[in-house]
Amino acid sequence: MPSILVTGGAGFIGTHILSTLACRGRSCISLDNYSNSSPAALEHAHELARGGLEAFESDIRDERALDSLLASIDVESVIHLAGLKAVGESVLHPDRYHDNNVGGTERLLAALRKTRARKFVFSSSATVYGNANRVPIDESAPTVPESPYGRDKLDIERMLRELAAREPSWRIAILRYFNPVGAHESGRIGEDPRGTPNNLMPYVCQAALGKLPELRIYGNDYPTHDGTGVRDYIHVMDLAEGHVAALDALDRAPAGSVLTVNLGTGRGYSVLELVDTFERVNGVTVPRRIVGRRPGDVAVCYAEVSRARDVLHWQAKRELEAMCRDAWRWQSMNPDGYA
Repeated sequence: MPSILVTGGAGFIGTHILSTLACRGRSCISLDNYSNSSPAALEHAHELARGGLEAFESDIRDERALDSLLASIDVESVIHLAGLKAVGESVLHPDRYHDNNVGGTERLLAALRKTRARKFVFSSSATVYGNANRVPIDESAPTVPESPYGRDKLDIERMLRELAAREPSWRIAILRYFNPVGAHESGRIGEDPRGTPNNLMPYVCQAALGKLPELRIYGNDYPTHDGTGVRDYIHVMDLAEGHVAALDALDRAPAGSVLTVNLGTGRGYSVLELVDTFERVNGVTVPRRIVGRRPGDVAVCYAEVSRARDVLHWQAKRELEAMCRDAWRWQSMNPDGYA
């Protein structure tokens, strides 16, 4: 059976996609260099999938290793997640991010052109919109990213559109994620950041567990109903199912298609709403402290999602309560992550 290659498969999103695909009978292959993930994550995902999953260690920038791998397997589709992902770090190390994310994608596509794989799903980000001047944000909104990370995502999107125009045998889906949170309901796989988390939910979990002394809430003077920033949080399992829907949509799409789609819920929750919901559904306390705003943070950001319904035949279905409950189950069952 032809396989689906998932680059960055050992990461937070990758493990949930692999387990979802494998549980649906699809043959999957993970490719990861484990620079910000753990092989143990794939062991957990393999348990959930009960087979149908292989793993290889390599960097997508290693052209010789990539060519060798692709010559030994039959890949029909690719889900490309591999990349550095911390917005703040990208500001400090823009060249490193560009080489890894843009350069790595260039090498991956060059290697794939030697194979029959022509279906490609790219993990993009809502950061390409920058400080959007209207909400909800639809796919036609201006793309003015404000960080090297966001600019690299946009560069890759342009690269993929140019590829499909030049070689119309390709079918490509560009998925712009909003804020993935939660974990698999089993508690076996979840988000395992290294060091102090950059994202809100693992920060909340570690403060509730006592691994961090408190949760810092950056700003309570935004023009929102409670003064804290509003974001579109989407359950990682909904996100994983969105990728399955994207692969199915590419099967239906004509050659040369490029589908650009937001993956979000279409609803915003404030930071305080998320934290209060987390405490309520899990029966825990999250120590918190209000501090000043971070530069670049916007008041409100959430997705317009009708295109996902129309094009992918998909929509998010898990509520904030499930996001909080599943994230805490993962963290409390695995206080040290995959260590």
